Amino acid sequence: MDEDKVVFKGKSEKGSDILIRYPSKNDAQAMCDYINALSREQTFVRFQGEEISLEFESKYLEEQLQKIKDKKTVQLLVFCESKLIGISGIDMKDKTESHEGVFGVSLADKYRGEGIGKKLMQLTFDEAVKNIPQLGIVTLGVFGKNFLAIDMYKKFGFKEFGRLPNGVFRKGEYDDHVYMYKKVKED
Repeated sequence: MDEDKVVFKGKSEKGSDILIRYPSKNDAQAMCDYINALSREQTFVRFQGEEISLEFESKYLEEQLQKIKDKKTVQLLVFCESKLIGISGIDMKDKTESHEGVFGVSLADKYRGEGIGKKLMQLTFDEAVKNIPQLGIVTLGVFGKNFLAIDMYKKFGFKEFGRLPNGVFRKGEYDDHVYMYKKVKED
């Protein structure tokens, strides 16, 4: 897989020019700034105010690029006017779970509601099916109060298979952690 391979160039539903591509080794600073902005927002992501260092993000990116080459992950970045506004990926598990990919997606606040998340999700799945031969099932975890995301995942064919009461903590209160799955290949 070529670094920074473009998978989509076009417009969002509201007319924003977007580019969706694989990451390159030069994306560490943009990725660091992006995750730190999401963390400060305390949106429905794991980071809730923590700051990630460039060193940490650079190491993570290096590992992801190797996993992409090894066909163990797909990761796509969305840019609008050269600014990173979204990230999505499917990371494969290993050993007895080596057929399971874990999905994640995030989008900058200003760009939500433009269909970019939906487009990013579809392209991530398309790339994963094409590039990860062992992928059979995709799972995800979502905050119980993130109703928009749960609805989008259901429309995409995901089914809830579990719920951990008070499994996540956000903005001073507990929320259920909802677990969902989607089969990619039939048995």
